[in-house]
Order: sequence, then C-alpha cells, then structure tokens
Amino acid sequence: MTVVEQAKRARDAAADLATATRTVKDAALVAMADALVARTPEILTANEADLAAGREAGLSAAVLDRLALDAGRVAGIADALRQMAALPDPVGEVVRGSTLPNGLELRQIRVPFGVVGIIYEARPNVTVDAAGICLKSGNAALLRGSSSAAHSNAALVAVLRDAVAGAGLPADAVQLLDASSRDSVKELMRARGLVDVLIPRGGASLIRTVVEESTVPVIETGVGNCHVYVDAAADVAKAVAVTLNAKTQRLSTCNTAESLLVHADVADAFLPPMLTALAQAGVTVHGSPEVAAYSAAVVPATEEDFATEYLSADISVAVVDSLDAAVAHIRRFGTGHTEAILTDSASAAREFVARVDAAAVMVNASTRFTDGGEFGFGAEIGISTQKLHARGPMGLPELTSTKYVVTGDGHLR
Repeated sequence: MTVVEQAKRARDAAADLATATRTVKDAALVAMADALVARTPEILTANEADLAAGREAGLSAAVLDRLALDAGRVAGIADALRQMAALPDPVGEVVRGSTLPNGLELRQIRVPFGVVGIIYEARPNVTVDAAGICLKSGNAALLRGSSSAAHSNAALVAVLRDAVAGAGLPADAVQLLDASSRDSVKELMRARGLVDVLIPRGGASLIRTVVEESTVPVIETGVGNCHVYVDAAADVAKAVAVTLNAKTQRLSTCNTAESLLVHADVADAFLPPMLTALAQAGVTVHGSPEVAAYSAAVVPATEEDFATEYLSADISVAVVDSLDAAVAHIRRFGTGHTEAILTDSASAAREFVARVDAAAVMVNASTRFTDGGEFGFGAEIGISTQKLHARGPMGLPELTSTKYVVTGDGHLR
C-alpha cells in the first residue's frame, strides 16, 4: 500500500475520531495498554530481532539503548497510556468566548489537526506514545519509524490496531509506514492536503531534512545541546548531585546535559569533586585548559565539542568568568532546548531565566525534567524548540488547532 493510500485511510479514520467521545477514546487507550502488557512476549521477541541486527550492524551503545525494550519498559509505556486516559480531553475545550456588542456569541474551541505524521528514529516507545497522544487528541497517526526498529514497531502497531478496533474505533487511526525505503519518508513529506502536520523526532540530520524538504507543515522538535551553568553562588554539594543526574540519569535523551559551565569563583571548590564523580560514572570530560588543570584525565575540548549533542558518556566543560559569559556561551552553542542554572542567588537566577532563550529553563533542577510526563502532560509527542504554535514538551493541547464557532439569531452584517 502506498503512503498516499494510507494517508487517505487515515483521513477517513480521523473523521470518526474527531467526533469520538472521551469515554470511547479513553476506553481505547486502556485497551491498548492492557494489550501491550498481555502481548509483551511477542513484542520482546520482535525487539530482540532488532537488537541482534543492530549489534551486527555496529549501532552505537546509545542507539541500542534507545532501541531496547524489556518487560519493565513495556509496562512503563503501557502505564503512560493509562495516565493519558486520565487526562482531560482537549477536544471541544473553549479557549475563549464572549458575547459581542451585536449579540453574536463567539467561542474559540479546540479541534484535532486531523492526520499527524511522525518520522522518528530508533525509539519503539515513540510508536506507542505517538499513537496514544494522537488518538486522545482526536488525530489519526501515520508512523514512520526507522528500519533499525522495524520488527519492534510492526509488533507494537499490530497490538495497538487490534486494541483500537476492539474498542470500536477505526484501526486505521494507527498506521505504520514502510521503513525499508526512504521513499516512504519522501512521500509522507509531500502528502500536503492529506497529512495536516508532520513531526520529526530524532537527530539533527533527520530534523533538518524534514524541515527543509517537507511541503507538509512541520512542528520542529529540536536537538538538545543542554547546558548546566554552576554560578558563583551555587551550593557545591547540590550542584554536583544535580549535574551528575543531568548527565548520567539516561545518556541517550535530548534533555541530557551535554555541556557544563562553571563560574571561575567556584571552580576550585566545585570542579575536583565534580570531575571525580563524572570519572566514577564513566563519563569522559572534554574540557577547556582551565578545566584540564584539575585532572589529567580531561580531554582537550574543541569548538566542535561544545557544539555537540553527544548522547553518550561524554560532556564538554568550560570555566567562565561571569554569568554574562555563560549566557554568551549558551547563545553561541545552545539549541534552544533546556538550559539550567545552579545558584543560591535569586538575582542571578532571575537574570539567567530572562536572558536565556530556550524552551525550558531550570533553576536548581536537572535538565532531565524537561519531559511531558514529568510536567504532568502524560506521554509527549516531542519537545518543540521552535516558537510557532508549540514550544517545549508537546502534550495533548499542542496536538490540536482551534476553530471559531459563532452563534447568532438571524444576524445580518
């Protein structure tokens, strides 16, 4: 079946989803969650086939980690669907309303986009998250995962489609596109008029390609070159703990800290224990000369290091003379995802928050909190680093548009 044919079937499914009640959609989400748990063995068998092929192909440890599923991860993915079922339905929400001077009643309400295409890399959890959040928000999902997760995605989508159909909604609300050829990506990017919005999730190359080549409107989810800035007024013990968590809690995510900036006034107190903690965690430090003075294990950092989203056990580290210098560094190398300041100075925190341009700014908290689940949104569709329509973790409301409903009584203009 061609992408165009699948998109047409998705449009038909979207028409049914647009009028589905919350009760029906939530029942479908719970059925999807139950089915994932019940059919975990076949999902893990498919995933092992992908992992074996990935190891043979020489995929990096970070990619293999993103690709891997186990019973615990499948249960977690299912729990995210149940949590989503408990969230309010955005469809039909009145964003604003008023009675105009001429007596017309004006309401702006949330409505589904219609058909949402998602292009993503080796993250099978995205298959379920995207399907669930699209269904809850009344959208049909066209999923184009990577070939490295082809077996896993096929198994997951088979389970989800059966559950959706069993709940009384069209199975074509969730469809998986062929991942064996790049043609499916090109066709999806050109399906303007059939696909309402396209969301890329993955590395810089994928995102850039979709943004530059798609004729379908794109919501850009960005690369996460996230910084932690340790201010002169930071609590050293807290700063070490938060930085270690931001870097090592999970290496392969876009909200993992990739660069550490340390104020010169706190470097003597902070860097020795921080470098020790990073070394014990197996993290390679790519540091400026000032940082290298504290440890022979530090690898000299290049400009490319400071611009890199590692997604691995690596971090770039530099000493800065001021908050101004930290902000300038972030402006130069940051990607507008998540930036953090660690400080006991309220004025420094206020200045950092005001001057740093990012989708999320953390004050005395790990960058790892930039996440739809952590923000209470349920499973997210992605983290937008653009400024139009949506920015930051995109939950259910961000998967809707609006329409105006104007009610009169024979009004003439």
